[in-house]
Amino acid sequence: WSAVNNFLQGKGTAGVYDVMRVGTNTVFGIVGLLDVATELGLEKTREDFGQTLGVWGMGTGAYIVWPLFGPSSVRDSIGLPLDTAVTPAVAFNDGGARYSLTALQIINTRANLLGATRVLDDIALDKYNFIRDAYLQRRRSLVFDGNDPPPEDPTEPEAPAAK
Repeated sequence: WSAVNNFLQGKGTAGVYDVMRVGTNTVFGIVGLLDVATELGLEKTREDFGQTLGVWGMGTGAYIVWPLFGPSSVRDSIGLPLDTAVTPAVAFNDGGARYSLTALQIINTRANLLGATRVLDDIALDKYNFIRDAYLQRRRSLVFDGNDPPPEDPTEPEAPAAK
């Protein structure tokens, strides 16, 4: 899925590397059970459809916190159903296996965030604002690959001020 998003974002080289990672791990990593590609220098990239929408020029929108999914924005919320539709859990036709894998993914994500929760409890005076600002800054950095966004076009007319 990262390869598809890399291609949609115009990052052909990164997309090719992702395809090579999948092929390498499939052939030499026992059908993807082992991550041989990282050992060979093919670094993992994580791209999602929310980032693709950002590269295409869609604004972030309002900040939203979804139960079970956590922080998001309008743009990332629009991309979430498509990102969820391509998770490994959808490969199973058996409802029980699919729901079990989805629950396991949610539990794993939460477990991975427990350390961050402890740090947050220690340093943040206002947890909501801290998480919101950190989330929005991180997503902005991901959309622009850590670079500053391009400057606004000075030839475009400004929107009229709200009255």
